[in-house]
Amino acid sequence: MAQIIEKQSGVAFQIQKGQKLKVIDPKGGQVSDMVLFNAHDRREKISSGKTMDFEESILITEGNYLWSNRSNKMMHVLEDTNGRNDFLLAPCSPATFKIMYDVDGYHPSCFENLRTHLTKFNIDADDIPTAFNIFMNVQFDAEGKLSVEPPLSKAGDYVLFEAQMDLIVGLTACSAEDSNGGTFKPIHYEVMD
Repeated sequence: MAQIIEKQSGVAFQIQKGQKLKVIDPKGGQVSDMVLFNAHDRREKISSGKTMDFEESILITEGNYLWSNRSNKMMHVLEDTNGRNDFLLAPCSPATFKIMYDVDGYHPSCFENLRTHLTKFNIDADDIPTAFNIFMNVQFDAEGKLSVEPPLSKAGDYVLFEAQMDLIVGLTACSAEDSNGGTFKPIHYEVMD
């Protein structure tokens, strides 16, 4: 049964090696940030650099693995109905909205949602790595200039992962206007044996 991450919020939970995690965009056009930690040693965590190195791609999709900072496989991408996911931008944070959006005051953020929910696993703010951006649509030109475009995901699109080790998972429904085409929607997820 699908669990719901309400718009601009997040969750953290554990899954076991061999279990599957399905991350679903129920309404379309919504990004989800995901971070992973080894459940038995939280110093081992998802690595954007190792993943792009070993998979030889900046776009991670079906057939690829998500790798740790210790060069171990953490997740295998079994299915991906959208095909656009990356590590190109860090989780939005209070600083993101101050610097890039000129927001003065409170704004929900993926970093804050990850930090809040991961504290129950004794994971501190400084331990949170660059997230795997599920359904994110970052484009880049010949000079490497980035632009964030609305997600290409349609209602019901999903990514199905298989855990390669016991994991702590942090997952959000992204809070950045540009990343989500100016709207905010929920993200659903299922953990399956």
